[in-house]
Amino acid sequence: MGAQLREYRAKIKSAQTMQKVTSAMELIATSRINKARARMDASNPYARAVTQAVSAAATYSNIDHVLLTEPEQIRRAAIVLFTSDRGLNGAFSHNVLKETEELTKLLREQGKEVVYYLVGRKAVGYFTFRERKFDREWTGSTEQPHFATAKEIGAALVERFTTAYDEGGVEEIHFIYNRFINMVSQEPTVVRLLPLEVVEGVEEPTDNELFPLYEFEPDPEAVLDALLPVYIESRLFNAMLHSAASEQAARQRAMKSASDNAQELVRDYTRLANNARQAEITQQISEIVSGADALAS
Repeated sequence: MGAQLREYRAKIKSAQTMQKVTSAMELIATSRINKARARMDASNPYARAVTQAVSAAATYSNIDHVLLTEPEQIRRAAIVLFTSDRGLNGAFSHNVLKETEELTKLLREQGKEVVYYLVGRKAVGYFTFRERKFDREWTGSTEQPHFATAKEIGAALVERFTTAYDEGGVEEIHFIYNRFINMVSQEPTVVRLLPLEVVEGVEEPTDNELFPLYEFEPDPEAVLDALLPVYIESRLFNAMLHSAASEQAARQRAMKSASDNAQELVRDYTRLANNARQAEITQQISEIVSGADALAS
């Protein structure tokens, strides 16, 4: 009984230590998510404005731009996936990797070859463990994204997209990230980045939103040449900011669940330890009574 009681007490101490760690990580994630959400909210209007400007320039011009033209046959596609550098964030990276596998299956069923660009150590570890090839990787800045990283990714994608297919170029680019909806919900989202899909809007502007009128100087082609790299970089950076906010929210939720589970373990092991201690006391009393009866007889 004594050994069992010592074992329960050791487990209680271990669970209490783990609860302190997870509670601290929950507080850190809670403090970081406010800054991550502020950066994301500041980026959203700019990304929408650039998208509207590019859509307007593409809609009201009849030029065949390399980033707008839909190929007759798409033979090779690229996927950029945004995961985290660290774990302890629930199914955050798993959801992105799951969407990647589904998109890969769909593209291959359409007869397309798939190449990968990885953002985050979890994606790199996933592909390395399975010995799957990927073209490039970016790690170390998933929690606090830098615009220089988005610019580097955009430059690599545009260079690969403008390269001929026979020379290893791609004809379609998708990216997958966790879109931040609220503290509870983060939705894995697939977006086709290139070729740019421009859909003429039919909805009337709301009272709080007015669509601007554009004049192009010197001409739409020059405007598109200047806007499209900015558009690609802003979309990628906005996705990185959404992913960073989603990661902190997922980690905060996962650590809270872990703290609650540790507290429940402490409660269960305390109950078992009390039962073991009571059983030990009962056994000792029984032995004393038996010894007294033996001496009396």
